[in-house]
Amino acid sequence: MAYMNLIHNRNDYLPLLLLADENETIVSEYINEGEMYAIIDQDQLAGVCLFVFPQNDVVEIKNIAIYPEKQGKGLGRKVLSEAFTMFQKRELREIIVGTANSSLENIAFYQKCGFRMNAIRKGFFSRYPEPIYENGIQALDMIVFSKHLN
Repeated sequence: MAYMNLIHNRNDYLPLLLLADENETIVSEYINEGEMYAIIDQDQLAGVCLFVFPQNDVVEIKNIAIYPEKQGKGLGRKVLSEAFTMFQKRELREIIVGTANSSLENIAFYQKCGFRMNAIRKGFFSRYPEPIYENGIQALDMIVFSKHLN
């Protein structure tokens, strides 16, 4: 059974966050924002999820990372389901998440979890010091997905 625990010592989880966002400088810019949770599965750390609040009634998944050996077992869906419930109870209106145009698996995953494409942040990844390539595609733009919580 997977669940989330609030994290206070965030820098200890930097290596995990870097699984989802490869640039330490960029991660360091947001690591202390919002709320960070450890993803626990079978009493072991399986990943982390960082939520920020860009508006009073909106929550954003800033980073979600699950150890590679724990991926593909439904943990991501369980975490998002728990997050949907948690933030609905807090009366937030919407949850958003962004991923690179090159992250084909993430694009499919978020749609399977009920998110809809909302916006494109053109050139978002141009501020990264090194180019990112996935699936033979350069990450240039961020696709923003959203899901209504009420």
